[in-house]
Amino acid sequence: MAYSEASVVIGGLAHVPVLIGAFWLFQNWRSGLVNDISLREPPKAAEPTPQPSSSIAPPEATRKSRHKDVPVNLYKPRSPFIGSVLDNYSLLQEGAIGRVNHITFDISGGDPEFNYVEGQSIGIIPAGEDANGKPHKIRLYSIASTRHGDNFEGNTVSLCVRQLQYEKDGETVDGVCSTYLCDINPGDKIKITGPVGKEMLLPEDEDANVIMLATGTGIAPMRAYLRRMFEQAEIQKNGWNFKGKAWLFMGAPKTANLLYDDDFERYKSEFPDNFLYTKAISREQTNAKGGRMYIQDRVLENASEIFEMIENNKTHIYLCGLKGMEPGIDEAMTQAAAEKGMNWSELRPQLKKAGRWHVETY
Repeated sequence: MAYSEASVVIGGLAHVPVLIGAFWLFQNWRSGLVNDISLREPPKAAEPTPQPSSSIAPPEATRKSRHKDVPVNLYKPRSPFIGSVLDNYSLLQEGAIGRVNHITFDISGGDPEFNYVEGQSIGIIPAGEDANGKPHKIRLYSIASTRHGDNFEGNTVSLCVRQLQYEKDGETVDGVCSTYLCDINPGDKIKITGPVGKEMLLPEDEDANVIMLATGTGIAPMRAYLRRMFEQAEIQKNGWNFKGKAWLFMGAPKTANLLYDDDFERYKSEFPDNFLYTKAISREQTNAKGGRMYIQDRVLENASEIFEMIENNKTHIYLCGLKGMEPGIDEAMTQAAAEKGMNWSELRPQLKKAGRWHVETY
């Protein structure tokens, strides 16, 4: 999955100098209130106020320790890591739409060592120059492998890349970086930056529940999560034994466009108590109204179960894919929440603040 570097650089920095004093005062005024927020709407005034069964916000110690040791910006655009291509192959089946490749790079031998964790991204600087004779701009891609890599040896990183194509003045234009990556050959050298990002990291709790909503190459971080949870070689490496429930909602236009489907079906078979896999194939399935089946339709179909999980403060929700999927998901979650007596417009920012709602779209 690719997106602009600006969204990573800007977030969290622009207003710090101006607002830190005001934030300190406001935070002290609110002290002690956050952990009392209930998932449900407040009861009617005539009814006694129930004690909340769970809190949206995690314990204070958890909030402070989260992401403490996550590597960030080990390599920057002015001094990128020079990796090499190990593998590059298509992820699509016959009859699929477009072009999507799985690409693996050797990142061994760096000083400092190039390392990352699941949910982060790396930057790629395409070879060559733009029309003005300047180096191409960096593009960011979500990492599709675990920290131990596809070979479980800790010296590779993998991406899931869709070739961007669009029409301009009656001609088809190929995306610069995505085409460069899809065409790259094993043995070629490549400039890599990062890693970056803390928005999409997995919780450390082995009992956490993880709901994943993905379309297209937005599956990249989800693949990393699921390999960490369910690949036997990975489990032996990481010493992290996932005991919660993982639920993947995957959207694709055709069955031939489902990415990593064989792996996910295997996890579903081997871990039936821990993994649910729900597909929305828009050009082959129909929703309850007879229209195309999209991921938001699957959310509505499973609304009760989804919100039962959300009421558990160990449940995290991850959304990744095309930005156009957000309104549909938001509408579905609004309707689903209402059926459970909840207000999604109030609940979502609370989940976000508690570090349980994770979004990366492009």
